[in-house]
Amino acid sequence: MECETPAVRAAEYGELRKEESEESTVRPLVFLITFTFICSGRSFTQGVEKEPAAVLELGSAAGQSLTEDQSNFGPTVAVEVTPVEDRLELEAGVTSLFRRHSTEWSIDLLFKKPWTLSDSVEFMLGIGPEWIHTNAFGTKMNSVGAEVAPDFMFWSSKRHRFGWYLEPSYEYKFGPGHEHSLGISGGLLIAIPHPHGHP
Repeated sequence: MECETPAVRAAEYGELRKEESEESTVRPLVFLITFTFICSGRSFTQGVEKEPAAVLELGSAAGQSLTEDQSNFGPTVAVEVTPVEDRLELEAGVTSLFRRHSTEWSIDLLFKKPWTLSDSVEFMLGIGPEWIHTNAFGTKMNSVGAEVAPDFMFWSSKRHRFGWYLEPSYEYKFGPGHEHSLGISGGLLIAIPHPHGHP
């Protein structure tokens, strides 16, 4: 049986103490790095502004027929959601236009591509179908059309809570007369936040 000398025992004891010292140094370092990453991740998440669940548009609209010398005016309301951020926005709206002896109701669904011009200015280009119900001189008529609409949105701050918009449009009706018309609408933007507890 081999007998260890005091020198060998001292060397082994020194190596053991060295390993324990390194381990006691590494553990707090790993804990500190992990804690830093967790805290930075939480701070980053809290610093990012959440997109609203939807945007409500309340305004007025005006239209001018290019095939008939007629113009009309009325209120408009729309709701806009973002199914694919920075790629696709959907807008569903209802507009009621009035002129003498005539009323027109339209419902449209626009597929929009957004571009962010600055922290408070956005531009979108939309295209989509439209359903139009017209009551002129007691004669009612339904028709389907297509609409192209660039949309400028101006927010009061980076938080995108309130703002205003301006949306010119071109409309083509597939019904009798194949009417072409130009329009413009504008009004208030009101962001609808996500329900409490939802991202």
